[in-house]
Formats: sequence, structure tokens, C-alpha cells
Amino acid sequence: MDENTQATTPAPSPIFWEQRLRRFGYTPRPHTPLRDRLTAPFPQPFARWSGWAGPLLVAALAGVLRFWRLGTPHTVVFDETYYAKDAWSLLRLGYEGTWPDRKIADPQILADPQVIPLSDPGVFVAHPPGGKWVIALGEWMFGLNPFGWRFMTAVLGTLSVLMLCRIGRRLFRSTLLGCLAGTLMALDGLHYVMSRTALLDLVVMFFGLAAFGCLLIDRDKARARLASSLRQADGHIRPDAHTATRAGTGLRPWRLAAGVCLGLASSAKWNGLYFLAFFVALTVLWDVGARRMAGAHHPYRAVLRKDLGWSLLSLIPVATATYLATWTGWFRSSDGYDRHWADGRGGPWSWIPAPLRSLWHYEHGVYQFNVNLDSFHKYESNPWTWLVLGRPVLFHYESPKPGTTGCHTAPNCSQTILALGTPALWWTACAALAYVLYRWALRRDWRAGTILCGAAAGYLPWFLYQDRTIFSFYAVVLVPYLCLAVTMLLAALLGPPNAPETRRLQGAVAAGVIVLLIAWNFIYFFPLYTAQTIPYADWQARMWLESWI
Repeated sequence: MDENTQATTPAPSPIFWEQRLRRFGYTPRPHTPLRDRLTAPFPQPFARWSGWAGPLLVAALAGVLRFWRLGTPHTVVFDETYYAKDAWSLLRLGYEGTWPDRKIADPQILADPQVIPLSDPGVFVAHPPGGKWVIALGEWMFGLNPFGWRFMTAVLGTLSVLMLCRIGRRLFRSTLLGCLAGTLMALDGLHYVMSRTALLDLVVMFFGLAAFGCLLIDRDKARARLASSLRQADGHIRPDAHTATRAGTGLRPWRLAAGVCLGLASSAKWNGLYFLAFFVALTVLWDVGARRMAGAHHPYRAVLRKDLGWSLLSLIPVATATYLATWTGWFRSSDGYDRHWADGRGGPWSWIPAPLRSLWHYEHGVYQFNVNLDSFHKYESNPWTWLVLGRPVLFHYESPKPGTTGCHTAPNCSQTILALGTPALWWTACAALAYVLYRWALRRDWRAGTILCGAAAGYLPWFLYQDRTIFSFYAVVLVPYLCLAVTMLLAALLGPPNAPETRRLQGAVAAGVIVLLIAWNFIYFFPLYTAQTIPYADWQARMWLESWI
């Protein structure tokens, strides 16, 4: 029988209090078939082609913006001095080798003819190699130059916009809203700058978002299989306590893919581990909700018996194996830092292979370094200020002399790269997060809870390290979830499809004005994101807050 048969299931009779309240104008919620509650359908009749055409157009816009003059400025920007050179070292040695001081090495790398002063002894580094392997792929294709070491972050930045369009479409069951979320991220200044700089945080964002998307697909497919197991002999799908408790959800390859992505996120920077922890909890709660909706009397017990074990195996061991795989070059080397620390050492852990013990010792040193890093930096900031853009980070600044480098119309000029989120977007996101919190806490909207989980995984852990030297550009991992929150707020402004035409028109105007303000704001700050030479007065006019200077 056709899967849509359940749509003909008669609605349950109204209960007593609903009948009494109808005389006062109360209208009960429309009855939704169980299958649609487990896995909501896509409403668009043309969803097959528009579901890809729209996101691809948005991603094309993002790609054009991100690859435009990608090799400019022709210099080493901010912490590129570490990651670009480490990436090249991984290509040549398989581990991070030794470089001279940046004041010596950077000019030699940028010179013509180029000199690459890399030597074999391994050196202590503060982050795992996964993100640097990503940067190395661009250097393998285009060489050790600004375009080469920025190429892959621009690719990941563009692909992340495409992913967010598809994720938003699946989350909201609307291609329009999915494309809106992707467009907002394409126009975010922080995401834009990080997509054009060879740093590790955008790699964490990309693989964390990829895991988020994989888990959303897994949720839909697992619930569809659970709904199919509830099909009755007459073709209808109805709650059944026995089936909801005993039914399995089959092989879940998308959850395995999420485990791989979470391992790659953690192998770029350790804050990717928090996405693993939060997303494991999220998937367990999703499974509990599905079992409860299907009719299980004890949903937590059902999940413990049927889902939890496979969930943990699909995520944690797979992420661990992926993380270790990114250390392959170090394992195969002889000169990697601390590579042979455990050789010949005894003790109660001697049954563990020496390479793994050596890595554990190395990682323990990295952990101690990271948690105790408290040296002063003039652009450090407390995470309390990140959402309101209290202290953006200046990646690059030059003051071209009059008559040079485009400085022809003013006595003083500026050339900057400022890691600043688009203010109109981030300040709207503050209100959007409050709205999403309301939707989750008081309306039990699972979509709002999902967005909050992603935002919390990228944001809340930094409050544990408020005494550490940290920077606001770490918040790039939040950007996808902020854009989803703003999209949800704009969808609420638009109103439900069955709202009066006047209400929908007013909502469309309000939402459109907000989107246009965000777009204008991105264009206004665009020179500060791309190291364009502008008069000093124009730069000063864009310093809206004193803390931005």
C-alpha cells in the first residue's frame, strides 16, 4: 500500500476540555499523521531540482567572493606563519620540522627566488596535524605561497555555505529558508576572513558542520525505518508500544560518517572534541524522542537496549580511529617530536604499543601548554564579548604612503584585514538565540534544540578557559548555528503559511529589511575584510566601537 495511506487516518475525537473551549474561539492543532511527526515531508512539489539548484547558486556566490584576489596581500597574515609552514613540513617530512625565526623564514619564503629553510629535527607544536594536512593539500597543488596555503580554507568555506543551505533545507523543510541560512553565512565577515586565511578554526567549523548534517540525515532515515516498522495490517502507521521498544533501526552509515567528520574536527583543534560530546548527547535524545513518539512506555530503556551501544560505537571509536590516522606521518617518522619517548620504558602501561604511549606523552604536553597559555596579547578577548563583537582581531595592517599601493586620493591610507563578523548579522543573532531558546524551552521545538546544541558545543566550552589567552575568531565555529537561528527568527516574522495575506506581507517586508541590512553591512565592511587600500578617514568611520581599534 502507498506510504501516504496514513494521511487518511481519521483524526482522534476531541477531548472534553477541547469541546468546551471551542465556544470561546479555541481551535485545536490540526492532526498530523504519526509518520509525518516522525519524519516531516518536504512540501515543495519541485523540491528535487530546487533543492540543489538554489544551494548551488548561493555556494557559487560564496565561492566568487572567497576566491577573489585570494593571494592578496602577498604576505604572511597573522598565525599563517605557523600553520602554512607546518603544513609544508608535513608534506615534506610527515611531521612538523624546524624553521628559523619568523623574521628570517617568512621573508625567505616570500622572496623571489624562494628559499625554504626547513630542517629535519621535529619541533613541539600546539595543535594536532589534521587541519594542517588540509592546508598542505593546497600547498601541494600550488606551492608554498599565499594562494597555495589559503586555497583549501577558501574551498572549505565555499563548501560549508553549500552544506548549510542543504542542512537548513532539511531542518526547516524549506529550500527557501535553507538558501537564506547559507546566504547569511556567505555574507558574514568573520566566516569570510577565516575562509581566506590559513588558520585551523575554519577547518574545525567545516567538519563539525559536516557531522551535524550527517546526523540530521541519519535522524530522518532512522525515523523513517522506525515508522515503517509501525505499519499495521491495514496499511496505517500507528503507535505500538511493543514494536517501538523492540524494533531496530538498521545499519546507520550516516552516523559512521559523522564519526569520521568529528574525528577530523578534533584533529584540527581540540575544541572539536566538544562537538563530539555534545552531538553524542544530541543523538541519544533524538532516539529517545523517536521511541517515545512511536509509543514506547519506557523510551530511555528502549534506547539503552537498541540504540545507545551502536550510537557510541559509531561515533566515539570511529572518531578516535580517524584522529589517530591523521598522525600517520608522525608514526612513520624517526625524527618527529617525542616519537621515540616510550621506547625501552617500562611501567604499568608497557603493554600498550610504544608509539601510542609516545603520542600520549606528547599530547599531555600539548594539553598542559594549551590550558596554561596566559601570555598577554592586545587582541585577546573574553568569550562573554564574542557575540556582541566586543574585540575583533586585527590580522593585518599597513599604512601605505601617499602615491603608493592605491593611496592616491588621501594624505593617509589604511590597509587592514579585520576578523570581524558582520555586525548586523551578529547583533540580530543575539535576539535570534533568545527566540530559539524560547522555542526550545517553552514550545519543545526540536529544531531549536538542535541549533542550540551546535551553538553550545562551539561556544560554552570556552568559558572554562577564561584565564587563557583566547581570541574572538575562535567563534567562527558558531557562525553556521547563528545563521540557522537568525533564519528561524526570520521564518517566524514571515508567519505560518495559513496566516492572513496582510500578516504574511508585513512579515516578508520586515524579514527582507533585515536581510538587506545584513547585506549592506557586509558590503560596507568589505574593504576591511580584503586588505583594500582606503583613506584613513574611511577606516576610522568603520570603527564603530572603541574596542575595535
